[in-house]
Amino acid sequence: MTFETIRLATDARGVARLTLACPEKHNALSATMIEELTVVAGQLSQDATIRVVVLAGEGASFCAGGDLGWMKAQVDADRVTRMAGARRLALMFQALNEISRPVIAAVQGNAFGGGIGLLSIADVAIAADSAKFGLTETRLGLIPATISPYVMARIGEGRARPLFMSARIIDAREAQAVGLLARVVPADGLDAAVDAEIQPYLQVAPGAAGASKALARSLGMPITDDVIEATIERLADTWETEEAREGISAFLEKRKPRWQNPA
Repeated sequence: MTFETIRLATDARGVARLTLACPEKHNALSATMIEELTVVAGQLSQDATIRVVVLAGEGASFCAGGDLGWMKAQVDADRVTRMAGARRLALMFQALNEISRPVIAAVQGNAFGGGIGLLSIADVAIAADSAKFGLTETRLGLIPATISPYVMARIGEGRARPLFMSARIIDAREAQAVGLLARVVPADGLDAAVDAEIQPYLQVAPGAAGASKALARSLGMPITDDVIEATIERLADTWETEEAREGISAFLEKRKPRWQNPA
């Protein structure tokens, strides 16, 4: 299958490399990328030859979050369309989280908003020491809705609250300290670190590895259909607010939103 916004390549070991491939847009999550990631997540779970999945980004950023044009379309849409857009985004994260193979995120550049969601669905996230991280939604008058279950499962409520609210940008070492990352390495050592992380998974029974992942998920914070539906509702609600309209418009017009105080 040919994709527009992502690439998928599998080597002889059964290691699948899933790459976000819109570097000119900092791999922002567009409607097309959301659809393609959902499709490929299902394929990866069903392919018995796949042993490990590496999730990576091409270019300067791992993922800059939601595509602003796509988000503006949701703000301008009617309620039914907003709900449908929010549901497609939520189901993408659910599908990625439920890939029945070990998933390693190789974070070579910045991860903001939905990019934090993508590294949170990974079983292990390894980042270059130059990368920056932030749940930046509140800068746009939005909330980290559909990614929130996965971020909460990764770092817990106490660490999530200030990051959810402040939109503060943190460096890789702080991202590791709060639990978003397993390892931080020099940028030129990222590929070697990811390859070292892959090796143990090639020595274990793939079915048992997948069942162990499902077991851990079942014992952790519940991410039920009701939880996912609640995040869909909250995102659609937020897209309807005047703050969201102002925040996204300000970003696209390269001006400060009205609530931002001078530095």
